[in-house]
Amino acid sequence: MIQLSAFSAMGLLSKFAGAEYSSSNIISSGEMEKRIIPSTGEKIPVTGLGTWRTFDRGRFEAERAPLKDVLRMLVSKGATVIDSSPMYGASEGMVGDISSSLNIRSSTFLATKVWTNGKEDGIEQMNESFRRMKTNVMDLMQVHNLVDVHTHIKTLREWKEKGRIRYFGITHYVSSAYPELMQLITSEKPDFVQFNYNIADREAENRLLPFAKDKGIAVIINRPFREGALFNGIEGKKLPAWANEYDIKNWAQFFLKFILSHPAVTCTIPATSKAWHLEENLGAATGRLPGEKDRKKMADYFLNL
Repeated sequence: MIQLSAFSAMGLLSKFAGAEYSSSNIISSGEMEKRIIPSTGEKIPVTGLGTWRTFDRGRFEAERAPLKDVLRMLVSKGATVIDSSPMYGASEGMVGDISSSLNIRSSTFLATKVWTNGKEDGIEQMNESFRRMKTNVMDLMQVHNLVDVHTHIKTLREWKEKGRIRYFGITHYVSSAYPELMQLITSEKPDFVQFNYNIADREAENRLLPFAKDKGIAVIINRPFREGALFNGIEGKKLPAWANEYDIKNWAQFFLKFILSHPAVTCTIPATSKAWHLEENLGAATGRLPGEKDRKKMADYFLNL
């Protein structure tokens, strides 16, 4: 039996405000599904790429080659979102170097974060992120884990007005931060909020996801595979026969389609350094999505493995 949070173990599914479900929710059968950023109406693909741990390498060309394949795959499939942070070691630099060498900057939506205390230190760190990622304009700059959030949001508002960034957001990765995220959504009205959510960690369904949707905030989901732990729980297990009804071909798509079937989610950013794994992940952005009853069936199946 896979251990879930107390909320998940109760098998509860929230009633999503304004959400409509059907057992035949369809997303594009060929092209990647895109969803709207509420603050502007711009659309971004629902599956992107995280870089924590996976892109913190590349001193040697042999290490860079697989990462080049990943970014080449990303843009060839029509995905755009690449999320990084100065916290992620060499990741920002790898993204910048490879994007430049492949000449794909115009095909990407670059997101990174500020992760330090103090206005001037924040400005210095963000300028370094621009340099590392080889861009003059950052698509999305986020306050990482809410570190000195009120200081940095003031800078981000100024930079957005000046055109240095296109959007600003706030992030965290633990459920204990949800109340503060909700307070900031109300008081600061960021374009994006990023937080953890997956089939095993579903506390966000209770209030945060419907709250973000109601407030018109784009949602990026991190830790969609629970840092890979979800795959440990299904090792040697077969997908249920009914997974094919939702065009699910592998466990990665099972987990990602569960997330993407929530109407508040704009994009999810599973991290990988393998092109074949990225291709699996991006496959979750096409085909049929589960409806509300189907989501419960998926969660119950996973719970009872």
